[in-house]
Amino acid sequence: MRDDATLVGTASPLRRGLLFGLSAALIWGGYLGFARAGVADGLLPEDFVVLRFGVAGLIMLPYVLMKGVADLAGVGWGRGFVLALCAGPAFMLLVPAGFLYAPLAHGAVVPPASTTLSSLILAAIVLRDRPTRARIIAVAMILAGLVCIAGSGFFATAGARAWLGDLMFFAAGLLWAIFTVLQQRWRIAPTQALAALSVTSLLLVLPPYLIWSSFERFLALPPAMLAAQIAIQGVLAGVVAVFAYSSAVMLLGASRAAVFPALVPGAATLIGIPLTGEWPTALQWLGIVVVTLGLATAMGVRLPRRAVR
Repeated sequence: MRDDATLVGTASPLRRGLLFGLSAALIWGGYLGFARAGVADGLLPEDFVVLRFGVAGLIMLPYVLMKGVADLAGVGWGRGFVLALCAGPAFMLLVPAGFLYAPLAHGAVVPPASTTLSSLILAAIVLRDRPTRARIIAVAMILAGLVCIAGSGFFATAGARAWLGDLMFFAAGLLWAIFTVLQQRWRIAPTQALAALSVTSLLLVLPPYLIWSSFERFLALPPAMLAAQIAIQGVLAGVVAVFAYSSAVMLLGASRAAVFPALVPGAATLIGIPLTGEWPTALQWLGIVVVTLGLATAMGVRLPRRAVR
C-alpha cells in the first residue's frame, strides 16, 4: 500500500522521523492555543470537529477520486471507517467532553500518557515490538515530565465525577494509539492514511451537523478569525500534522512515534508565551526538559562523545 516510498530514501529514517514527529507536535501545540480563542468566540466542540474533518476531507477528496473511490485510494472502506472511528470525530469529542468532569491539568496529562502507554503495549502485542529497557525508562520520564507540565493542578482535589473525565481522556489516548498501531500493522502509507481518515470522517460528520446544527457560529466570527481557524484547525492540524505523524509512524514504528503526542502540552505552553504572555513556571520548565530528554531516550539519540586521546 505504500505510495510514499520517497519518504524512506538514503537519508536516515531516524532524522526524517524526528523531523516529521516534531512538526506534528508543534502544529498540534499551536492548534490548542487557537482552539481556546475559538471557544472564547463562541465555537462549540462540534464546530471544531467540522473544521478539522470538513476542511481536511475536502482537501483529500481529489486524491481519493484520483486513486480510486471504490477501494478508498487503496485502503479499503472497511479499514477507512475503522481509522476514522479511532482518530476521527469520537477522538475529537472525547477530550472536550472530559473537561466537563475533570480539571484542565488532567486533560494535559492523561490523553498523551494514554497514547504513549497504550501504543507501547499494543505494539508489543500486535506488532511483536517488545520495548527495550531504554524505551521503558523513556516512557517513565515522559510521564513524569507531563505531570510537571500540568503543575500542582494535577494533584488538586477534583470533583466527585472527575474519574469520568479521566476515563474519557484515557479513551481518547487509547483510540489514537489504536490508529497508530493499525497504520503500521496494515502498512498504510501516510497520504493514504490521511485520505482515508479525512474523507470517511467527513462522511460521518457532515450529514449530522447539517441536520442538527448550522453554520451561524462560523458566520458570526470576524473574517480574519474564521480564516485563521480554517487554516489552523483544518489545513495544518487536520492535514499537515496528520501526514507528518503518519510519516513518523512509517519511519520510526508505532511505539516510538507515539511519544510525540506527549510533546504537545509542552509545545502548547511554549507557543502560548507570545499568544498569551504567560510564562511557564519553574516546574513546567522542568517538565518540558524531562519530556524532551525522554523523547531523545526513546529515539535512541545519544549525545556526541569526545574522542579519547
